[in-house]
Amino acid sequence: MKLNAYFLMLGLIVVAAMLPWTDSAYLMRLGTLAAMYSVLAVSWTIVGGFTGYPSFATAAFFGLGAYTGGILVARGWPLSLAVLCAALLAFVLALSLGSVLLRLKGHYFAIGSLAVVEVLRELANSSTELTGGGMGLNVPMSSGGSIAATASLFYWFMWALLLLCFLMARWIERSKLGFGLACIRQNEAAADMIGVNATLYKSLAFGFSAIFVGAAGAVYAAWVNYIEPADVFDVLLSVKPIVMALLGGLGSVSGAVAGALVFLGLEETLWRNMLEMHSAALGVLVVLLLLFLPHGLVSLPRRLARRASGASHD
Repeated sequence: MKLNAYFLMLGLIVVAAMLPWTDSAYLMRLGTLAAMYSVLAVSWTIVGGFTGYPSFATAAFFGLGAYTGGILVARGWPLSLAVLCAALLAFVLALSLGSVLLRLKGHYFAIGSLAVVEVLRELANSSTELTGGGMGLNVPMSSGGSIAATASLFYWFMWALLLLCFLMARWIERSKLGFGLACIRQNEAAADMIGVNATLYKSLAFGFSAIFVGAAGAVYAAWVNYIEPADVFDVLLSVKPIVMALLGGLGSVSGAVAGALVFLGLEETLWRNMLEMHSAALGVLVVLLLLFLPHGLVSLPRRLARRASGASHD
């Protein structure tokens, strides 16, 4: 039994449409975070799942998008235009870096991609006039409406990004690019022999994986109204998407969304009930899930069907 990706996305949209009617600020915040986490997980899947390259650069593009969007909004730009510029800048930087970084493999690539996060964080810390340095950057409200209307704006903005990111990832998965990435993941040397331009394909995957991460960073900056390097370039923003993708099922777009939602649910529950030890407890739970569901949540329906079939035969 295979999880239907579009059915899952349709169900999420229906649930997302119902949340604003609850008039709960907490649920709106949680829904916005759920969409943002899903964007990060789906985006990582493009390079980590489709191509098999363990990227830790998610925080770099998120922080770049946050500062790009924050600076532009602070200078009077409309939020939509600031988000578009952040997405384009993240894509261009990732495409440029990809042609160099993706010549590395395995843990060398992982370390190289993590170094990008540190470099951009130091640049943000040192560019005091532009970014505010270690003091951070204040981002003015993008909406002149009520608090509820502003919360609703960012909520729908983040969910729109998730929908577009999801559709892009599905398109890549079914396209010639996706086929080439699958060949690279299986055997890069063999892919080169059959005519796949591995450097180009990997760079494109890296670029596409950064677009909506940068856009989400820009929306996040306007949403929280204040950003600092330690927050938006936090290494956890690189680690969490990997865990989410593994929880859902490596290489599965729908699995990445499911993994993000489960991860957020665990994180939120443990944060509220185990404030002092929530990180340790979350880590233990994630490890247990990975041990008992090594192929992620997308494999759960198939395993349940297999057990049901075995029980019926008995």
